[in-house]
Amino acid sequence: MDKYIIDGGRRLCGSIRAQSAKNSVLPLFAASVLTEKQVIIREVPQIADVVCMAEILREIGAEVTFQNGDVLVDSANAKSHEIPYALTRELRSSVFMLGSLLTRFHRAMIAYPGGCDIGQRPIDLHLSALRSLGVSIRERDGYIFCECDKLRGAEIALDFPSVGATENILLAAVKAEGRTVLQGAAKEPEIVDLQNFLNAMGAKVHGAGSDVIEIEGVKTLGGVTFRPLKDRIEAGTFLIAGAICGGEVEVVGVQGENLRMLLHKLRENGCKVHAKNGKIRIESTGKLKCNRRIETMPYPGFPTDLQAQQTTLNCGAQGDALIEENLFETRFKFVPELKKMGADVEVKGRTAFVRGVEKLHGATVVSGDLRGGAALVLAALGAEGESEVLDLSHIDRGYSDFEGKLVGLGAAIRRVKL
Repeated sequence: MDKYIIDGGRRLCGSIRAQSAKNSVLPLFAASVLTEKQVIIREVPQIADVVCMAEILREIGAEVTFQNGDVLVDSANAKSHEIPYALTRELRSSVFMLGSLLTRFHRAMIAYPGGCDIGQRPIDLHLSALRSLGVSIRERDGYIFCECDKLRGAEIALDFPSVGATENILLAAVKAEGRTVLQGAAKEPEIVDLQNFLNAMGAKVHGAGSDVIEIEGVKTLGGVTFRPLKDRIEAGTFLIAGAICGGEVEVVGVQGENLRMLLHKLRENGCKVHAKNGKIRIESTGKLKCNRRIETMPYPGFPTDLQAQQTTLNCGAQGDALIEENLFETRFKFVPELKKMGADVEVKGRTAFVRGVEKLHGATVVSGDLRGGAALVLAALGAEGESEVLDLSHIDRGYSDFEGKLVGLGAAIRRVKL
């Protein structure tokens, strides 16, 4: 179990290039099973979730090769429709394999997916949609058993714009017989990326980015070489770091429109933010004002994956903030660790009341989930004195060379193996 040792209080200055989006790459891995031709995904981040997804593909018989930052997937010899518990417990995104396996083999067996412990994330919407496409589903002993004679297009309406359910429907409907119309679809940029990937393979998917997506089933899909969009959540994390520490930080590769709500909140904090031509730059004095209110919402609202980081910013800002987490009920699990650093935060249910303090102080804290762990690193960067952040396994799931990029910006952070 590794840890970070961080000497806080350093200004951050410089430019980084955002990694490819974790939340895009993982569904693309699942989609690669839909063809027997070679798939090449460019500039894949070296993160733990990618490694786990590669192992899942190998488990079903696909060949996965990492080569100079790219990933080559050859599913021609894939034969298994079963994914064991040992792999699915590590990765929430393993649920995407349901749609892919059903399209490829007309059957799938998968354990209930795991990932970060940030609350209940039921997959009822996924299963209901698959039933609409003609899939028979049984659940027993923690496993989901799915099978069908063939997949048939259908009219599907989601009660909530679930990203995972939307992506699973695309993967299951892309070669289904007839036409599928999905109402209430999630609108995230990563959905658009999956549509573009599938269409480059020969699919007929239209409407991603809106709440209605239409999929006309095709008989075959070909190979593709594809470069995913850049990671707006990683970009947002570094922008918030720049705001907390003061200085000037530029992130290259992410469109400002994909982070519109965060940029609005950072301007409320008193930062200068410039977004143009795939570059976002923040200028901060480090003397910040609290956001009066933040509510996490589905895209294009404020992202739940940046809530912990922005909560941390407010802890060291002037004034009071009210933060509502509307998507995951235990997203505030990192708050007790923040309080070790002097943060004044009261959590009631899904709401956090933050009273800004002049400065956080160094402490030893434990990372309990991906985004909460990143938030603790940001808190330590802005705090007075030395901090230790323990258990980096969660952070490694989503950030490639996190400490290296921070050092490049001027942070005093080092990784120590225990």
